[in-house]
Amino acid sequence: MFSPQIYFQRFVLFSVFSLLLGVMNLASAQRDDGQFEILHARYGTAERNVDVTQTLKELARRDINFRMGNDSFGIDPHPNRVKTLRIYARSDSGETRTFEYREGSLVDGALFKAWRGGNWGRDGDYRGGWDNRDAHDIDRAERSKYDDGDYQILSALYGTAERNVDVTERLKELARSDREFRMGNRSFGIDPHPNRIKTLRIFARGPRGEMRTFEYSEGSLVDGALFKSWSRGNWGNRGDYKGGWGSDNRNDNRNDNRNDNRSDNRDRYSDNGQLTIINAYYGIESRKIDVTRHLRSLVRDGRLDLRVENDALGGADPVPNVAKSLWVTYTVNGGRSQTVRVEERAWLNLR
Repeated sequence: MFSPQIYFQRFVLFSVFSLLLGVMNLASAQRDDGQFEILHARYGTAERNVDVTQTLKELARRDINFRMGNDSFGIDPHPNRVKTLRIYARSDSGETRTFEYREGSLVDGALFKAWRGGNWGRDGDYRGGWDNRDAHDIDRAERSKYDDGDYQILSALYGTAERNVDVTERLKELARSDREFRMGNRSFGIDPHPNRIKTLRIFARGPRGEMRTFEYSEGSLVDGALFKSWSRGNWGNRGDYKGGWGSDNRNDNRNDNRNDNRSDNRDRYSDNGQLTIINAYYGIESRKIDVTRHLRSLVRDGRLDLRVENDALGGADPVPNVAKSLWVTYTVNGGRSQTVRVEERAWLNLR
């Protein structure tokens, strides 16, 4: 039997605990009721940045604050450069503000309304880019200077030769958001061929009516400067393109993703006997370097044999002290393209 004194002590403890819990809940609610409503969030540099609004919502639901970097957003939009998170927000008075967080710094959600609730960053709230000075609208004339490329997009497919899907409409949405973006499964919301390196193929018509195919390997940067009406989306209408994935031959134009100018200065991949290297990348999923040219130079008599390591791939180390992989897309005798992934220190044998 408990004495009245023990009952009283338990009652007091329970009351104090309930009071503390209520205070904590109130404090939590107050911390989720900041002064600014988030409109949009971008991560990267002025030259290369991506929309991370949805990912930021997921991070916000888990914690009031977090330390920000590539791992937080699952992408490195500009390798070997210090990146920044920019949060574009609006105050109660309608004033727009840009909050900037350098890579590795702490993001505190207490400043923002409905941080954990995620009731912010809706489509249409923000129509600017990285350096939109009023953080709400953007001058159409300024955007149009990026829309005068040489090629009219007809269609876009994403995947492999065996399994691919039409992503023309999704590409339009991405183009409206930014002049360039780093492409992969998350960009298009689908993985048409799991466990295979996928490719985006953009089929376009040149100024003289010639057909061109631009190819981007998974994880590479797509630059819309080559294409007409990129951000306006006045392209890729139904019926413009009646072909499929197409064959891998030397008349197709590949994008090596290393030219930042607008001239179509793409290399035609060389044919060494029966083996043709289409593209090759070395590193990890979020950080790769293009080693296509180097591998092409090593093909002898239609064969390529090498041990995958820094020295054999030109000496560069894209991610020091991390186990890397080599991805190679190739054809044999002009047949269908194939992709192989070889771990660092293992042997690549193609013929």
